[in-house]
Amino acid sequence: MHVCSCVCLAGAISIYSPQRSLIRSVQDDVIFSVNFTCSGIPNIQWTFMSGLVSRTIGAWQPGGYTNITEDYSSRVQAYDNGSMGLSDLRLQDGGFYVVTITESTGSSKDFGFVLKVNEVLYEDLQYLTVSFLALACLAGLLMLAMWLLDKAYKKIMACKRRREMPGKATCKQQNPSQ
Repeated sequence: MHVCSCVCLAGAISIYSPQRSLIRSVQDDVIFSVNFTCSGIPNIQWTFMSGLVSRTIGAWQPGGYTNITEDYSSRVQAYDNGSMGLSDLRLQDGGFYVVTITESTGSSKDFGFVLKVNEVLYEDLQYLTVSFLALACLAGLLMLAMWLLDKAYKKIMACKRRREMPGKATCKQQNPSQ
């Protein structure tokens, strides 16, 4: 996996991240790791964007208040260094995440991440495996039924031929003690 690092500067704000493009699977956790420097007390805000949708995830200050929106409150972990953790990923979590750091002087800087969320393939494989086994069992039962019907058909035809021959034994079982 290619690791890209980036430092962005705006006025007195600099933001650094070791990785901007992340790929995870459904139900995994992800940490959008950033470090920043600025003069003054920063306000950190995270926003999610995908297609025409833009949602605020939350805002916080290091050592101060934390305000995570209700949609994300059970899944977001806010860190004082600006990083954000998101747990129990869903397919719809894939998209573009932007951290905006605003300092008390009013200057701000945005920094973006791309998150791709993949479906969990092993569940599909389990479904296919169970389906294959069920069909294989059904095919085995059908082959056994065909084999038994073929045996019965051959016995019936053999008995019928014996009856049609003059002077031959009948198809009824003869008792050897008689």
